[in-house]
Amino acid sequence: MSQYPNYSACTSILIGKNASIDGSTIIGRNEDCKATWPKHFVVHQHTEFHKYQQFKSNDNKFQIKLPKIQYKYTATPEWTDKYGKFEEDGINEYGVSMSATESAYANNHVLGYDPLVKNGIGEEAMVTVVLPYIKSARQGVKRLGNIISKYGTCESNGILFSDNEEVWYLETGSGHHWVAMKIPNDCYAVVSNQISIRQINFNDKDNFMWSNGIQDFVKKNHLNPDINGEFNFRHIFGTHNLTDVYYNNPRVWYGQKMFNPELKQHPESHDLPFIRKASKLLSIDDAKSFLSSHYQGTPYDPIGNGSKEDKTKYRPVSLAKTQESHVLQIRPKMPPEVAGIHWLSMGVAAQSVFIPFFAGINDTLSEYKKGKLEYNPKSAYWIFKLVGVLVDPHYLQLNDLLKNTQEKLNINMRQFILKIDSEYNDQEDLSKYLTKMCNSNARNVLKEYQKLAYQLISMSTDFSKLNYKQDLNL
Repeated sequence: MSQYPNYSACTSILIGKNASIDGSTIIGRNEDCKATWPKHFVVHQHTEFHKYQQFKSNDNKFQIKLPKIQYKYTATPEWTDKYGKFEEDGINEYGVSMSATESAYANNHVLGYDPLVKNGIGEEAMVTVVLPYIKSARQGVKRLGNIISKYGTCESNGILFSDNEEVWYLETGSGHHWVAMKIPNDCYAVVSNQISIRQINFNDKDNFMWSNGIQDFVKKNHLNPDINGEFNFRHIFGTHNLTDVYYNNPRVWYGQKMFNPELKQHPESHDLPFIRKASKLLSIDDAKSFLSSHYQGTPYDPIGNGSKEDKTKYRPVSLAKTQESHVLQIRPKMPPEVAGIHWLSMGVAAQSVFIPFFAGINDTLSEYKKGKLEYNPKSAYWIFKLVGVLVDPHYLQLNDLLKNTQEKLNINMRQFILKIDSEYNDQEDLSKYLTKMCNSNARNVLKEYQKLAYQLISMSTDFSKLNYKQDLNL
């Protein structure tokens, strides 16, 4: 039995522009909740209303008045809005990307002085009420921070923002208090369901933001446990418990092991730093590989060669409860329509493939707008999910076929990006061109995965336990 509780959770990565191989800013996250909980992928059009719009959450009845102008943005809402929208991630027409949220947990001591607000803003509303109304990552932090300070939040979360210059990470630590940190341009961070930001420099407003009165709040209520008096947000607002040891810390350890293999660290350590400089420049493929990882090359890989105890000891990054995984890339010195690429992997990242959608598209395939709890062969979510379900029972026998398909498609998609980059300047209607090309590419990938599923079904027929080696001469 696993030693960690069944938390709803995610894993995130943030990469500054000078830490990436091509000058891109990169943010990404696995959206983890349930083994079966379909996602859709949509484009919301630029809309100008005659009057202010009112948002009201179906989840906790949080309400807010919205601006009259809504910018175009991509999003991955859930199959039903009964429990809220949960649009989760996207890129808007100004080349700003946002991913919300990385679930975190504030300690009870802090929450005793500033409790979570039952009808405050939560994960399900954040992308919807922030991303369509901002023109930079910094604006995104300010808008969301102001909402949290005014209305409160019902959860503790981490939220990722980026544009072509900056990457920001905002964390909420109580009902109304939050901090945000600009990821240094030459650094990366991996985050796993814990409050992660450490020291806050209140004299550096270019690289840090925070809620009004947070210093007085901490001082008045004697919340800072550090003898040296430093304002360490993680120490003051975060947790240090067995959930961190088995559920959270090991994922950070593995991400840093991938990008800094020279470091010797323990997977259960509470002292893994939030910010790191990688030992090499990081690519979009590195971000995708991290989000698809499950402790490969260690005894802790659930499908590896370790002992039963080791294989179930730590919660992996990629797991069956992933609904979708995304990497949001903003490339330098390009118009926002092609600078932004929404890489989207439906289902489990380790068993799926990241498909690139340029920010300038104006629509998605019908397959990305379908999918409910019951399997639907015409739903993109279910097409990818089916392959994972087929591979899981016979991983050793079937994984090579899956891996070969993934490798072929990844090569094809790199060629696809190069083709777009060589042609977009010649297009009279860039949005129409990008929509046609991206949807055609996505349709080809879906067909390849359907073909893969057929092959897996055929191969699986020979693995039945109701089998016997028969003498062909009989």
